[in-house]
Amino acid sequence: MGFVIAEVVYGLAAHSLALLSDAGHNLSDVFGLLIAWGAIHIGKSIPTKRHTYGYRRSSILAALVNAVVLLIVVGGITWEAIERLYKPEPVAGTTVIWVAAVGVLINGISAWLFMAGRKHDLNVKGAFLHMAGDAIVSVGVIIIGFAIRATGWHWLDPAVSILIGAVIVWGTWSLLRESINLALDAVPEAIDPHAVENYLAALPGVQTVHDLHIWGMSTTEVALTAHLVMPVPPTGDNFLHDVAHALREKFGIGHSTVQIEHGDVECHLAPAHVV
Repeated sequence: MGFVIAEVVYGLAAHSLALLSDAGHNLSDVFGLLIAWGAIHIGKSIPTKRHTYGYRRSSILAALVNAVVLLIVVGGITWEAIERLYKPEPVAGTTVIWVAAVGVLINGISAWLFMAGRKHDLNVKGAFLHMAGDAIVSVGVIIIGFAIRATGWHWLDPAVSILIGAVIVWGTWSLLRESINLALDAVPEAIDPHAVENYLAALPGVQTVHDLHIWGMSTTEVALTAHLVMPVPPTGDNFLHDVAHALREKFGIGHSTVQIEHGDVECHLAPAHVV
C-alpha cells in the first residue's frame, strides 16, 4: 500500500500514465490479497447445520472476484491510454525508471512467495498472477522510461500501457475461466472425469457406474458422489475405505461419497431414468 501511494505521488509529478496505471493495478492487488486472505480464513470455518460444508466455497468466489477486478482495472487503464495516444503529455523518464525499479523488486518478491502454492490452490494462483502481472508491468514501465529519455517520444507511455494491459488480460483469462467453472460445479481442470469413471468401473464386482459427480468444494478441495452397481455387495466397510483412499491418492479427491446398489431395484438416477 505504501508503494501504491508512492507511485501515485511520483506518477502525478512525472505526468506518467504508466506509473499511475501501475498504481491502480497495485491497488487492485492490495484488495485482491485481502480478499484471498479473508477467503482462506473463512474457508476454515466449522460447518454448521445451515452451511454443512462451512464456507469453503468462499475461496472460489474470491478467485472469481480477483479475476474480474483485475480485468476492470486493465479496462480503465486501456481507456485512459487510448485518450493519451491522441494527446501525449511530457513524461519525466528518470523518475519513471527509479520508481518502476522498486516495483519490480516488491512485486517480484511477492510473486515468489506465492509461487509454490499456485498449482494447488486457485485462490493462491490468483494472488500469484496479480503479483507476477505487476512485476511485468513494472519492467515495461522501466523500458518506457529509458525509451522516452532516448527518443523524447512521449506517446510511448500510453502505447506500452496498452500492450501491458493485453499481457495481463492474457494471463488472467485462464483464472477467470477456471473460477467460473468451479462456481458452476464443473469438474476441476486438474481431474480427468473419464479416468475416475474408468477406475470405479474397473473395481472388482462393479457392474456399472452412474450418477457420478465431481466438483470443487473450494479452490483446494474436491468432492465426488457416485453410484456403483454391484450384484454381489462387499462385506464390511473395507471396500469403501479402500475406494476413498484410492480416490484421494490417485486423483486428489478428498471428500467422496459412494453408494452401493445391489441391482435388484432400478435406481431412478440411472441413465435410463435421467433425461
